[in-house]
Amino acid sequence: MARADAERRGRRAERLAAWLLRLRGYRILARRFACPVGEIDLVARRGDLLAFVEVKRRDSPAAAAEALRPAQRRRIARAAEAFLSQRPELAGLRLRFDLVLITPGRPPRHLTDAWRP
Repeated sequence: MARADAERRGRRAERLAAWLLRLRGYRILARRFACPVGEIDLVARRGDLLAFVEVKRRDSPAAAAEALRPAQRRRIARAAEAFLSQRPELAGLRLRFDLVLITPGRPPRHLTDAWRP
């Protein structure tokens, strides 16, 4: 039951993050893009920018920010390469890796260019 609750909270956090990004002018191109090498929560585009967005929901902002470990960053970067290989028309865009932190009782926090692979 705890796993199902965590899954539900994670999906809700991703919906909230997508809503936030759309309000900021992004178009969501993919949700939960998964491939053998990794998964990306959201892929969003605004103009000539393509953002690969990881969403973290934790009980505190610090815990949310610390939840993205180096191994996960590498998996996301590999998944981004796989995404671009499937969508070659997007290859010329500027790429960025963002993080959206979701914490109960606080507004979502969008960290742009949160890391570089």
